[in-house]
Amino acid sequence: MDSRYEILRRGGGFSGGSAGGSPALTGAQSRRRKIPPRPADHKLQVIIIGSRGVGKTSIMERFTDDTFCEACKSTVGVDFKIKSMELRGKKIRLQIWDTAGQERFNSITSAYYRSAKGIILVYDITKQETFEDLPKWMKMIDKYASEEAELLLVGNKLDCETDRVITRHQGERFAARIAGMRFCEASAKDNFNVDEIFLKLVNDILNKLPMEASNSELCNSILSLQPEPEVPPELPPPRPRCC
Repeated sequence: MDSRYEILRRGGGFSGGSAGGSPALTGAQSRRRKIPPRPADHKLQVIIIGSRGVGKTSIMERFTDDTFCEACKSTVGVDFKIKSMELRGKKIRLQIWDTAGQERFNSITSAYYRSAKGIILVYDITKQETFEDLPKWMKMIDKYASEEAELLLVGNKLDCETDRVITRHQGERFAARIAGMRFCEASAKDNFNVDEIFLKLVNDILNKLPMEASNSELCNSILSLQPEPEVPPELPPPRPRCC
């Protein structure tokens, strides 16, 4: 018999194989597999709101998965994704809630404002009606969101510059009327300013957090990594917001 065949047969046909037929792990590899992932320093919730078709889902999916769907279906109720990021030496775990733009879902989506540390309000620079709807969305924010929530206004679909009907100055002027609201224009399709949207928002949120805040305090809410409730929780009475 060929001596080479005899060596393979005795070794089970695989060089370095274990008795169970799977490759053996070295000591270093085994130790690495036992190291738990680094826990998040902060767990934050962000919601994206705005009229139907402005690109809320596209912004979320571009940021979380770096994908873009040309013909996205309208969100029904609420959807969410998780994204971990590093900022200022801290590991941030973002829970991003994508809300439906249709009014018939307002009774559902309003429950998600309360626990949001940041709110992204989106309009379409090519559709006048989505810009005219902004005061309506601000009323939702004033009624349901915490006064401490950071606000960011986004004019989306910058890739459609030739079809623009809302000027950048109009967007800037609207944001300037709201205390503490930032403004930027973006394109989910071209992946322009999408990362910057979340980086700016998270940075502003971190600036407001007390240094001693613990993970349990930051994620102690009805929405923290839990599926959408079948019945929206009872909401607190609206708080006045200075305009």
